Amino acid sequence: MAKPILLIIMAVPIILAGMIAIPMIINPQIPFSATNADDRIAIELTRHDLKKVSFGLTDRLSPVRSEILIISNEGNVRYLLTENEQPLPERTITLQKDEVKKLTAMIKETGFMNIPIDSIPADESVSEYMKFSLKVTLNGNTKQIQWSEGNATSTFVPPIITMVESELERVIEKFN
Repeated sequence: MAKPILLIIMAVPIILAGMIAIPMIINPQIPFSATNADDRIAIELTRHDLKKVSFGLTDRLSPVRSEILIISNEGNVRYLLTENEQPLPERTITLQKDEVKKLTAMIKETGFMNIPIDSIPADESVSEYMKFSLKVTLNGNTKQIQWSEGNATSTFVPPIITMVESELERVIEKFN
């Protein structure tokens, strides 16, 4: 008689833990509750595919492809692409309010604006790599970070940066 009661008592915390964990596992997104109606955000992502060109004694980094993504608070998105120093026509779309809210929540909730670094340079030995520059203005506060792709630097790139980068790359994919 004691064993079934003991099993039931031990099962209650396990069931409660499962009830808490399952929604978090199924929907691991940032909550929209992190945003306010008064939040104002502007995002500018620049992505350069760089190649080192040697002129004998000197080396120069030359962009093979450059992309600029600009997102306004209203959800207006501008996309500028330059390939082989030839600019292509600007393209625009409008994001849903929920998508802008999701980006705002991610920036606020992850502590992106408080990252103590401003630049993560590429290693000298790397001859081709992708370099990113991200400027976020949230409620009048601006944070600008420049970094190189993970395999082009020996410096640790914080996961917060790569998470924001991947969300913005999803927006870029809408243009392709």
